[in-house]
Amino acid sequence: MSRFFLCCLVLLSSTSVAAFSSRVSLTTPSTIARLRDRDQSPSSSALFLSSTTISSSTDVAIQEAKELLCRAAETKLENPDKVLDALSSLETNCKLKFKEDPESFCKDILDNISGEWRLIFTTGTKERQQKSGGRVNYFPLKAIQKFDASSTPKIIENGIYAWSLPLIKFSGDFDFDERRRKLEFDFDMVEILGLIKIKLGRKDVAKLGASTGLGSANNEKLADMGRRAFFDWISADKDIATARGGGGGLALWKRVA
Repeated sequence: MSRFFLCCLVLLSSTSVAAFSSRVSLTTPSTIARLRDRDQSPSSSALFLSSTTISSSTDVAIQEAKELLCRAAETKLENPDKVLDALSSLETNCKLKFKEDPESFCKDILDNISGEWRLIFTTGTKERQQKSGGRVNYFPLKAIQKFDASSTPKIIENGIYAWSLPLIKFSGDFDFDERRRKLEFDFDMVEILGLIKIKLGRKDVAKLGASTGLGSANNEKLADMGRRAFFDWISADKDIATARGGGGGLALWKRVA
């Protein structure tokens, strides 16, 4: 009988030691590190909530910028510095939206870009900003840009008007690179007073455009290198359009009804 109790005691002791050893193994340094990392790693739900919050704040910033720009396009009474801030904010946040869904973002631009647009506000090229001391303001002339994304090739026009009379108008074609939001174009025709049409080479048109204010000196440099002038497109909707030109300037257009 005493042997029986002794055997039971030994068996119970060994079981207790095994169980204790098992618990100790759970608190080894490597295990503690894994548990700490697991506790500190954000959960998938937390990551989703964070990305949703960022996307929501981006949408709000875009909406606020567009509201100010729409008012500026309608009245030309908004403070020019605030208009510039709104354009910069819109550009930054639209880049974030583009990264979320490039295909949808570019489709939205192409769906809205066709039509006539009046240039309302421009910072001018970097060269002109330096000459003017960085001053920006509303564009004083009636400058109309026209796009037709439904034709083949896609058509672009850019002119300065006196009432409905085109004093000078450039026309050509454009392509839209959906990977970079880049609209690349060439003008090869100049129309004067709506009567005289002159077909010119790319370099001649670029030089004439820079001298009239409808283009930038950078377009001349691009033409010399055999490259096309371009806009990095920011947005286009039923009311306004925005872009950064190849010369570095930001522009705001209002849709012509």
